[in-house]
Amino acid sequence: MYTEEAAPQEWARTQNNLGIAYASCPRATGARTCAAPSSAMRRRCGYTEEAAPRDWAMTQNNLGTASGHLPTGDRGENLRRAIECYEAALRVWTEEAAPQDWAMTQNNLGNAYANLPTGDRGENLRLAVECYEAALRVYTEEAAPQEWATTQNNLGLAYGDLPTGDRGENLRRAIERYEAALRVYTEEAAPQDWAMTQNNLGIAYANLPTGDRGENLRRAMEYYEAALRVYTEEAAPHDWAMTQSNLGAAYQKLPTGDRGENLRRAIEHYKAALRVRTEETAPPGGRNPEQPGDRTATCRRATGARTCGAPSSATRRR
Repeated sequence: MYTEEAAPQEWARTQNNLGIAYASCPRATGARTCAAPSSAMRRRCGYTEEAAPRDWAMTQNNLGTASGHLPTGDRGENLRRAIECYEAALRVWTEEAAPQDWAMTQNNLGNAYANLPTGDRGENLRLAVECYEAALRVYTEEAAPQEWATTQNNLGLAYGDLPTGDRGENLRRAIERYEAALRVYTEEAAPQDWAMTQNNLGIAYANLPTGDRGENLRRAMEYYEAALRVYTEEAAPHDWAMTQSNLGAAYQKLPTGDRGENLRRAIEHYKAALRVRTEETAPPGGRNPEQPGDRTATCRRATGARTCGAPSSATRRR
């Protein structure tokens, strides 16, 4: 049996792994169980920055991930705590000494800033963009294609949400990032990520204020229709309903073609979405389907918590 007194390093590694196990628990098990990792790790892990800097940094990153996903308490405070943990990890994980860990933490820090509900929204997203761009100095398409695509998608989300600057230019940049991600996310190799990015591209084109409005909406519909090849009502009902709603909004706003036929199709898609989105299951204060928040719960990807194995190795978790 590992005890803190007799085997402090093994005890600390096991505490870290226990925290990750709690953090990975399904939401259905309840907030009390899922809230355990951050409090448990903070109180009980024996790593210090001085004595075990790499393990300390790993645990700081994991604490950040746990805090950022905590479903209870104040959302802004949880994300502020996550930011503090990621920034602490970066005191040890530098671009020169630990480039992969540094890039992972930059991406996760970007996610925390992008999701932060408090403070200046434009400034938060600007900081998120900086973190994602920093991660891409290490994550290249050739050397780390999955992480590169994840970060490209995250950048697209940040540019699409950005409330400052030129709206058309921001969305053009978002489109470029999503298209880049699709060089890795293919329908065959990564269908869920491919469908997610197709939907995000549809949202970007639907909101694009420049160019031909009818053509932009036509392209948006093509991307939504593509996403529905993966998002089926049976396999992914909530993503399917979201995309059906997005299609309805695109048809409703389409300025070309037969107006009556467009509205009839919009109604069909909205009614389809309502097979899943019922009064009981839909969240309160519903969103405009073309607004950036109405995507999927997994659009903004983290590059993972760290599990302790032997002292010299760790495995990456998404």
